[in-house]
Amino acid sequence: MQKIIYFIRLLTPWLITIALWRLSVAFWNPGGILALIPIFYYSFVRPVSGFSLFAFIFCFLIDYRCDLVLFWSSIYCLFYAINGFQNYIELDNMDNKTSFYVFLCFIGIGIFLLMFSGFTFKNFIHNIWLFMWMGVLYTPITDIDKWVKNDR
Repeated sequence: MQKIIYFIRLLTPWLITIALWRLSVAFWNPGGILALIPIFYYSFVRPVSGFSLFAFIFCFLIDYRCDLVLFWSSIYCLFYAINGFQNYIELDNMDNKTSFYVFLCFIGIGIFLLMFSGFTFKNFIHNIWLFMWMGVLYTPITDIDKWVKNDR
């Protein structure tokens, strides 16, 4: 039984990312964009070895579904490079509240740039909604990791 629990704990980052990408719905999860939450969390806040290549591939898949040309992939690479050169901020030693603000910056930059790609009022409102929705879902999705690993 302990081996099964260990196996589930080990696969949690990958399973959450795949599930959120697969559950793509036009209004609630367009193009599987909610998969950016575990991609950010397991790449920067609680790094998992071998997850960065997987995260880049899923950023590419999100770009493909959303008809964007390497948009989220390049933002992910930019934040990955910034995280590699950081001196003062250690995301893996931050609490959940502080990492939430960095996640909002990560998503906010991307959504802000997307707003001006084809600016209409409908697009503006949809991007604001997406930003708020991802901000609301960040904590429950990251709490799944704490629940699975018994870090509460």
